[in-house]
Amino acid sequence: MIGVFDSGLGGLSVLAAIARALPQADLVYFADTAHLPYGDKDDAFIRRRVLAIGSHLIERGCGVVVVACNTATAAAVAAFRELVPELPVVGVEPGVKPAAAASRSGRIAVLATASTARSQRLATLIQLHAGAVQVDVEPCHGWATRVETLHLDDPDFAEEARLHLAPLLAAGADQIVLGCTHYAFLRPVLEPIVANRATLVDVAEAVARQCVRLAGPLANGRGRLELLATADPERLQAALPALGLSWLGSRLSDPARLALA
Repeated sequence: MIGVFDSGLGGLSVLAAIARALPQADLVYFADTAHLPYGDKDDAFIRRRVLAIGSHLIERGCGVVVVACNTATAAAVAAFRELVPELPVVGVEPGVKPAAAASRSGRIAVLATASTARSQRLATLIQLHAGAVQVDVEPCHGWATRVETLHLDDPDFAEEARLHLAPLLAAGADQIVLGCTHYAFLRPVLEPIVANRATLVDVAEAVARQCVRLAGPLANGRGRLELLATADPERLQAALPALGLSWLGSRLSDPARLALA
């Protein structure tokens, strides 16, 4: 079984990519909905949650664990790997490297939560992979919460998104990195704003490819999906259609359940 977790709904974008790449693998998705969003929490709190949830998934039999949250990866993936050195742990980091490689203008931008924006891990990614490329980091307060509340097509958000993106585009950014897994569900609003000027960069498919490499025998299960949440598990399951993921529901072995509350 492969375990995937996030603070809430954002990691479902990564789960979907993994499910497409490994259609026979048994998957469990854990949403820490009692403590979302992680983006405004301090690193110590996030580390405690990552270690607790990661350990819980291992106890449930997961042989690969995916930290499907940029904020949690930045704050705690190193500590989790130290705790379970024998287990493959896949983190999710902003796609600075592919964005920098693809940029023709020499300027890229990273949209991120406040926690990821200020993290040393993001600063290190930029230092290692951006080279001579100019990187603008744009904190996007409240965007993850917007996805959690399923307010995806609010006209007011389109204007808010333009206010964030317009200066980045005007400065010449031609690659816009989605530095939070939640932001993948905002593509329908973001893409028209950047059309013909910049490309949105997401890493879900790259994470899925890494899972394919690590899965081994885990790739050959029954294709089942289990949904767990620390609060309102029924809301997690109900969000699938709203996020365009109704097809994942066919893999559910049981209704979403409360866990590690």
